[in-house]
Amino acid sequence: MTTTMQPPVIDSTGKKTLAERVISAQEGCRKAFGELFEQFYPSVYAVTLKYSRNKHTAEELSQDVFIQAMEKIGQLRQPECFGAWLRAIARRMTINQQSRNRSCISLVPEMLSEDLSETTLPGEAVLEKERAEVVQQGLDQLGVMDRQTLVAFYLRHQSLATMSDEFEAPLGTIKRRLHVARRRLANEIDPLMAV
Repeated sequence: MTTTMQPPVIDSTGKKTLAERVISAQEGCRKAFGELFEQFYPSVYAVTLKYSRNKHTAEELSQDVFIQAMEKIGQLRQPECFGAWLRAIARRMTINQQSRNRSCISLVPEMLSEDLSETTLPGEAVLEKERAEVVQQGLDQLGVMDRQTLVAFYLRHQSLATMSDEFEAPLGTIKRRLHVARRRLANEIDPLMAV
């Protein structure tokens, strides 16, 4: 049985289709990736701006998204899904970056205690105390399950496996509860931080 090479699929404007450009980029063609960048930058920027709510951060993250996409493009199995795949990367990277940068959600035990170090400068001590109060107020607004999940993980330093046993729930459920509880706490804290 002989196979013949199919010519590249060309759309009505005479350009390669999205799938063809993605395949070319997967094969190392920088020009094809540049065309993908130009086509999809606006939608990636829109996603990063939506989640970061900061133009400068959105621009930086958009660049990072394309760098990661260039590194991982070989893993994309369905070239025609490039846009959705790219937006998913943008969403994940922006949410991860926002989570890392939210110092008020770090829930370090010292933040929630009144015990402040003597070496802390007076201004820093006041800010730490205010953050701890905001986090505590946010925790107080949460439902029992969310509060218990956050306290077990961040304050009692329980592993997910231990929490799974304690709450008598599968590990995946515990992970989801923790994710949801963090998001709910962030929603409670944001208005308090704006005051």
